Amino acid sequence: MTEAKEAAPAMPRLTGALEPRASWPATGCSLARAIDVVSTRSAFLLLREAFYGTSRFDDFATRAGISEPVAAARLRELVEAGLLTRAEYREPGQRARLAYRLTEKGADLFPALAALMEWGDRWLAEDGGPIGLRHRDCGEPVAVELRCAAGHRTSPGELDLVHRRR
Repeated sequence: MTEAKEAAPAMPRLTGALEPRASWPATGCSLARAIDVVSTRSAFLLLREAFYGTSRFDDFATRAGISEPVAAARLRELVEAGLLTRAEYREPGQRARLAYRLTEKGADLFPALAALMEWGDRWLAEDGGPIGLRHRDCGEPVAVELRCAAGHRTSPGELDLVHRRR
């Protein structure tokens, strides 16, 4: 008896100048550029902490479970990339310290991190994961999804990859 093979899920279709695939190089890829900015596990964990409201250096290092030198290097890179900004703060009787806050550019990464979290909950966490997203207004769970500009929910198999001429 042979085991039935699971059908591969439908993926986006290449169209126009992108078909056939071998006719163009994947240079200038936005995904590759984004990965260059957030290229390490520690960078993702520091961004997670920024989304959770962490702002102090010591808390970033501790909560992300990374060494202070690694935290310092990654935070510097995230600031240089424009995802975080530094602001001085001073507690009474203490020296001035730096706080880190998300910029608009950094906050725009939240859907990507939420999608990774959702994927991890589905495929890697036996219990669905410890953190969920709920809509503050109605209390319902929030899920990441693809929608077209007209508001239709889409799946990868319903997408066409198109060449955007510049």
